[in-house]
Amino acid sequence: MPMNTFDKTNRNLSHAKMLVVEDNADYWLLIKKSLEQVLPEVKPVLAQTPEQALDLLNEWSLQEWELPKLILQDLYLPTREDGWQLLKKIKQLPSACSRIPVVILSSSSSRADIEEAYQFGSASYLVKPVDFPGWINFFGELRTYWWETVSLPPVHFSL
Repeated sequence: MPMNTFDKTNRNLSHAKMLVVEDNADYWLLIKKSLEQVLPEVKPVLAQTPEQALDLLNEWSLQEWELPKLILQDLYLPTREDGWQLLKKIKQLPSACSRIPVVILSSSSSRADIEEAYQFGSASYLVKPVDFPGWINFFGELRTYWWETVSLPPVHFSL
């Protein structure tokens, strides 16, 4: 029997955490305020540097319920090379972490950036909205797709 959307939503939002890797305080404020309105069930956790993101993922990897369901990663941290390096390192982590979908979020709409994001293992590439109503709409779409439509894989630890 197929799982209905309500069941998927409940499972995806159960103990939902999102790692947000963003080095710009203004963007973090917009992201946090938008998430509070559109995805209040999800706990956003900020990492301001690639090193902080990797430290958190390594710490959380010891306990399944601590892992985020989604990683929202800015590309320029502060350079795009820093963003690519982080994405590559996440994809090289043990499977419990490397399977978490990484959504690249950037102000850049460069075709090269978009192509490289998918080449390096990003699940999606999204261009940052320009104003608060745009962020609300953005997270409404993100909620519909990543939390209500997609079936996220369960986390399996390898010992």
